[in-house]
Amino acid sequence: MLAAAIAAEVAGTTAMKYSEGFTRLWPSLVTVVGYVLAFALLAQTLKTLSIGTAYAIWAGAGTAAVAAIGILWMGESANLVKLAGIALVIAGVVVLNLGGSH
Repeated sequence: MLAAAIAAEVAGTTAMKYSEGFTRLWPSLVTVVGYVLAFALLAQTLKTLSIGTAYAIWAGAGTAAVAAIGILWMGESANLVKLAGIALVIAGVVVLNLGGSH
């Protein structure tokens, strides 16, 4: 369920880029539906996972995925600093999860 929440958030954020400031109907609708679905699925996930763990995975994975989409398909630059930042986001999620849910 958390993976689906991440996918919905990534889809919504990607569509937002194409909405041109919410002036294009279909990308704007995909953005809204993506975020509503993402939060609904995240809320369901919180029934079984701790909020720190679930949110860290959701936000970190979404951030890394959107950054990768920007680099791979939207022509954004990929330099060492940006790639290191993505790696640090992923490392941060891993470290938070290693801390457990005490």
